[in-house]
Amino acid sequence: MNVPEEKQQTARRIAAVRGAERVLARGPHTETIGERWARLTDAAGTVTDLSGSVDLYGDGVVADLEAKVAGLLGKEAAAFFPTGTMAQQVALRCWAGRTGNPTVALHPLAHPEVHEREALTTVSGLRTVHPTTAARQITADEVHGMDEPFGTLMLELPLRDAGFVLPTWEELEQVCEEARARDAVIHFDGARLWECTTHFGRPLAEIADLADSVYVSFYKSLGGLSGAALAGPQSFVDEARAWRHRYGGQVFHQFPQAIAALAGLERELPRLPEYVAHARVVARALREGFAEAGLPWARVHPEEPHTQAFRVLLPYDTDVLTEAAVTQAEETKTALFGRWWPVSGAPGLSVTEVTVAAPGLEWSAADVRAAVADFVRRLP
Repeated sequence: MNVPEEKQQTARRIAAVRGAERVLARGPHTETIGERWARLTDAAGTVTDLSGSVDLYGDGVVADLEAKVAGLLGKEAAAFFPTGTMAQQVALRCWAGRTGNPTVALHPLAHPEVHEREALTTVSGLRTVHPTTAARQITADEVHGMDEPFGTLMLELPLRDAGFVLPTWEELEQVCEEARARDAVIHFDGARLWECTTHFGRPLAEIADLADSVYVSFYKSLGGLSGAALAGPQSFVDEARAWRHRYGGQVFHQFPQAIAALAGLERELPRLPEYVAHARVVARALREGFAEAGLPWARVHPEEPHTQAFRVLLPYDTDVLTEAAVTQAEETKTALFGRWWPVSGAPGLSVTEVTVAAPGLEWSAADVRAAVADFVRRLP
């Protein structure tokens, strides 16, 4: 497929989801500028004093957001960053300087290794090593068995490209203990850490307490515009602010992003446990629906989601599944699935991600099974 055709297909898929009356979640790409602006305007007055001055280089409402995040995570301080890619590079660079070791141990499916164009090595001069290549979280034995020293262990919670998977609480504690036994510091890539409290059965601050520093996103899970925060000890955050400036992150005005983030913390954060619980209902109904429709080899991973998102795998080509998903949304106004993509090294096998948010709470298990049956009827 050439670039113009790909753009046309993307536009068609977005239009189909935008026009659907029933979805499991509505992503930001389904809103018009006017709709998004109206939603932000509606929220602004509930989370900040609109008579106050706009921020200048990170004061005002941005500083208020930083203080709130630090409190939620139980850390001394937090700094706002325009992107998570920048925040994590800065965090890992700071720890490399403090430990004297530029080697970062992390999973090969972690975000910096898959989605950041080798920024850690190319821009920040760091070196990465992988305790495992298995599509799951790193174990304590694997950390213990590393055959070379590393300054920082970075854990992505949840590990998105393995299926939004998490370790158990006990496993996470053991991994962190092993890293500290090797004189390493611990950094959490917590882009979706907000969703992890249900699985771990612990509040955010107790989870974050296992790490020396934590990065969180404001548009993943919380539905903000963009931006991230890096939280940790005061001296570490002060140093991170200096590197943020060097990396080009000292932005003149950031109040729209900060207001959207505060709105997400107020409106979406309290609802995330409800989304996670219903994601498990949806995942079970999907498995049942595929079995009833004659596709018992379909896979939902994890079978019981750890967060509000999970993956579905089917033995069909990507184009076939994407066409079925778009056609279903166009004809029935029900969007069950979004984009599909091929599984590397497995010809004829495709995967999609399913996220359950507020709109998905309206779906019963029977609704999901009925939508699956209609979707499967559209497959060859």
